[in-house]
Amino acid sequence: MTVRVRGIYATALTRLLREDGHDIVQASGPIEARFDGAFADERAAVTVETTGDQQGVGVVGERDAAAAVVDRLTDVGRDALAWDDPTPVGAVYDGTVTETLGSGAVVDLGDGEGFLPYSSSAERVETGDAVRVQVVEASAPWDDDRPVLDTTVAVRGELLSLVRGGSGPSSGTGGPAMLDVIAADPRDGWGVSWEGASEDASFDALADALEAANERAAEIDATLADADAPAESAPVCHHPGLATTWCWFGRESRFALDDARREVTATMPGHHRVKAGDRAASAAVDYVEALCDEPETGESDFPFAVTARQFGPQVGGSIALGHGKPDGRLITLGSGEVQSVDDDGTVTIERELSAGGTYDALGVPKEAGDVAETKLKEGRWWYPTVYRDRDGAKKGTYVNVCTPVEVFPDTARYVDLHVDVVRHADGTVERVDDDELDAAVERGNVPENLADRARSVAAAVRSALE
Repeated sequence: MTVRVRGIYATALTRLLREDGHDIVQASGPIEARFDGAFADERAAVTVETTGDQQGVGVVGERDAAAAVVDRLTDVGRDALAWDDPTPVGAVYDGTVTETLGSGAVVDLGDGEGFLPYSSSAERVETGDAVRVQVVEASAPWDDDRPVLDTTVAVRGELLSLVRGGSGPSSGTGGPAMLDVIAADPRDGWGVSWEGASEDASFDALADALEAANERAAEIDATLADADAPAESAPVCHHPGLATTWCWFGRESRFALDDARREVTATMPGHHRVKAGDRAASAAVDYVEALCDEPETGESDFPFAVTARQFGPQVGGSIALGHGKPDGRLITLGSGEVQSVDDDGTVTIERELSAGGTYDALGVPKEAGDVAETKLKEGRWWYPTVYRDRDGAKKGTYVNVCTPVEVFPDTARYVDLHVDVVRHADGTVERVDDDELDAAVERGNVPENLADRARSVAAAVRSALE
């Protein structure tokens, strides 16, 4: 199958996917320079693109092809996790406007909420209106953004797009004459728009892309042919769109991707780890690799101390706990002040807590003046938080078991694996939430090998605390 890859993981993923027999198409200049053989500029069945926060990738495309790509990506490491998007790219909905904001409206799709920019609707929308919309930009589950919607129904691609209700070819890059050249026409009732990538594509590739787009347009027409008016059916999904899956790479997976990239070009230890933590670091990483043909390799050679001094975190600054959940959500537990940063990757933060409720599993009340001291160590599968009252008396210790911690400049990231260990103020040690981990495995949110690792870590931590 054909796959288009973009972003900081492109070199590593290009190598892995080519090994699996996939054809990489529409390759970027750097990818073409690093690999032997030519890359075609034909239509991609699947697109793999790095997320805006560079924590992972979105995989969008034809269902069987996308599923095969996702299987390869989640096989990179134990902490590579994937979640299907409930509001996939290209899906067509009738939805109801629930709120109007400054630049657009919030639309209830039934499967979730979407954001409709006012500029993407020909008519003004108000709260309570029913609208027919299409998802044009999906959003990762760990991101707070809503998927972006448009009232124009289209089949969008890198080479060309078809617009429902259009009346013929646009005067875009390919020009009206392109249809005569490739001896093909868009489906009746749809207009064709040539995208920028069509400039480098062969005529055969454009003809194939138009044929595939016509097939998708026919599917959309069939689902909308007998559809009720939006006001009568909302919320409902008329067309499922393209398969859309989000893959999050944990620390182990990023280092495995380093290994794959190193087979192709000079790659410093922690290449993807550093780039995922700070966009400003990308140029520095590229500079180091350009100077060093054979940088030291291996996870143990990751220059945490240098990275932290250059980009953070730093003593006196703040860092948040990016508490990922096995279902893909991200919960920020709050920011703490950095007390110390050690060269071995240990960062100590302190948070002052508000009164109200009790501490999970410890069963003691949260009181005004309580302080939480958290020690995070890069690459460790767990981290402890010690709770003390205003006088410094210990109220208990909570050890969170998680995927390997990554201490980025302003956020420590990991995915919580449910099972945890607590030590009460009287010294009693207790392991908790095994049932939640079991349930996550049963739901398919945590692979069995990752769950086994979590249980092993919890057992070792409990033994150490007793």
